[in-house]
Formats: sequence, C-alpha cells, structure tokens
Amino acid sequence: MHIVITGSLGNIGKPLTQDLLQQGHRVTVISTNPEKQQDIAALGAKAAIGKLEDVDFLTKTLEGADALFAMEPPNFGAPDHIEYYSTIARSYVAAVKAAGVKRIVHLSSWGAHLEKGTGFITGSYHAEQIINTLNEVAVTHLRPGSFFTNLYSFVGMIKHAGFIGSNYGGDDKVVMVHPRDIATVAVEELVKKESDLVRYVASVDITASAAAKAIGAAIGKPDLQRVTLSDEEVTKALLERGMQPFQVTPLVELGAAIHSGAMRSDYDLHPPREMGRTTIEEFAKEFAAAF
Repeated sequence: MHIVITGSLGNIGKPLTQDLLQQGHRVTVISTNPEKQQDIAALGAKAAIGKLEDVDFLTKTLEGADALFAMEPPNFGAPDHIEYYSTIARSYVAAVKAAGVKRIVHLSSWGAHLEKGTGFITGSYHAEQIINTLNEVAVTHLRPGSFFTNLYSFVGMIKHAGFIGSNYGGDDKVVMVHPRDIATVAVEELVKKESDLVRYVASVDITASAAAKAIGAAIGKPDLQRVTLSDEEVTKALLERGMQPFQVTPLVELGAAIHSGAMRSDYDLHPPREMGRTTIEEFAKEFAAAF
C-alpha cells in the first residue's frame, strides 16, 4: 500500500513510519519542517514538505495513496483551538475527496464524544464531525487516552515543589497511553479497508496517585504525591507562569473533565479490545532517564 502520514517524525509518526516500512508499504511523511526531509528519507520514506491547511498541497500529496493517517498537530498558540482543528479537518476532507483516497485513520482523543466541557479536546470533537461527512471513505477515529509523555511537563514542578499538582489527581482514574502503542494500533487500522468508526487506545487505566508512585520510584522519590488543586489555584499558577488566558482556560477545563469522570464516560462503555504493551513502570524508566 501507499500510505501518507501526517505529524512528521513525532512520538507517533516515527514508530508508525518505521512499522509500515518494515511491513513493505510505501510511506510518505508530511512535515512542515524542511529540515526533517533528510531524516524522513533516511528511514526509507518519502518526504512531503508543506502545510496541512494547504488543500492543493495536501491533494497533490495524496494522489495515488491508499490510506491517510490524519492528525491535527498540537498548537497551543492558536487563539481559537476549535477553529484550528476544524480548519485542518476541512482540509483533509477536501483533499481526500479530490485525491480519491478510500481509507482515513484520524487521531482524535478520549473525550471527543463530548461537544463541550473538555477544553482543547472540543477541537477533536469538531474535527471528527467534519471528517464524518466523507462519503464512500472508510473512516476510523482513534481515541487515545492521555499520553504518558504529557507527564514530562511536570518535571520542573517535581524538582522545585516536590510533588505533581493539577486539578485532577489522587484517586481520579486516568486512561493513559504510550505513543508507541498508538502507532501499533494505527498500523493495524491503516491496512484495513473497513473498520469501526471509533477505536479507543490505552496502555493503562490507572489512578493519578498510582502513576505518580511509579514515577517516584523510578526517580528516587518513592513518596512522590499527586496533589489535587482547585481550578482557581491551577488557573492562578498558569497565569503567573506567563500563559495567556486562551491557553489556560481550556487546560483547566480539560483537567476538570478528567477529575469529574466526564472524559472517560464513553471510554467506559467501549473499552479497547486489548491494552497496549507499555506499562507505567516501563514508561517511568523513560521518564527517569530524561529527569
């Protein structure tokens, strides 16, 4: 097959590209960074340098392709995250139609079943709705849990405050996933002609405290705590760090949705057929190496 991948050689894109190439598929990797062209070629894939919002570029790249792995790369600097996600999703729809691609695997998120109340994830909700307008195209939305790699954002807090703090924690259960496990599922889906509309992806379903304990054990801080702060405390702290209100509000809303259980309400009804291979202990070793 000829498969086009978005997301450059990121945490998902690189292992996804490697796995597909190992299976004998032809892979084109889209990146906005010209400096990635050499790295993409070194893997044995073809590089396509351009913007996802550019429908003409995307259409040309997709010509002759059998499948597309589509994602909306995170952009916390976008003042309107819903419009950002929607713009890219509309570009995918226009290009897929024009190029005649028959299979699209879209990277969405847990919580994307909700139209509001999930912060940045509302962008994924709107992207799903737009992509669902495709006719005669086999669409699958992958809905992974919270990335293990998001925990790297707490390195500074652990070093300076001695704990992990956010507006969810303690016994709040969090669906978590390693990007490698997402790549594994994406490979399975991309080579299918038809599949379910939604597939959840998870490595572990764990309390926030248990995840913190595993991280703490790996970095020599066995008593590391995951403290639950109020929405107001988190908002104040993020604003004091220099973040803009349009960035802070959806982050706090997302944390509140995890704390309330709203984020996982549909996941609990449709859990994965099997969990990913990566345990929290295995990721904790990666965390410790970077700590």
